[in-house]
Amino acid sequence: MKYKLVKETKPKLSSFGKYKAVSVHEHTAETRQILMEAAKRLGLTWGDVVPFAMALSTVIGDHLRQGHRVRLKDWGLMKLEIESDKVDKPGDFVAEKHIRGVRLHFLPESSGGSPDLYKNLDFEKDKTSP
Repeated sequence: MKYKLVKETKPKLSSFGKYKAVSVHEHTAETRQILMEAAKRLGLTWGDVVPFAMALSTVIGDHLRQGHRVRLKDWGLMKLEIESDKVDKPGDFVAEKHIRGVRLHFLPESSGGSPDLYKNLDFEKDKTSP
């Protein structure tokens, strides 16, 4: 996994002026690539996996929009979380005004306290990094 070092530029943070590592993402694996690789691993064709993948995507989205958490074994837990402004009293809260957005949270499956997704990572400093 590539990283680069960037300087903290927000003066109000205690880490202002210090360097931190950030991930470098050189490629985005799109749906077609993911499904073709999955089909190959399963000995199936593209046409075999596309309908299932699209149905799975729809079903997961439906559950998330209903406020459910979705746990996929050996992968992790997904849930939608609301980001909102704070108000002084519950009666002051107006959803349309104070809810700023919704974010998808993904918590990788873990065994022994360490997510398997994070195991065996090799870190490589990007050539553009200071």
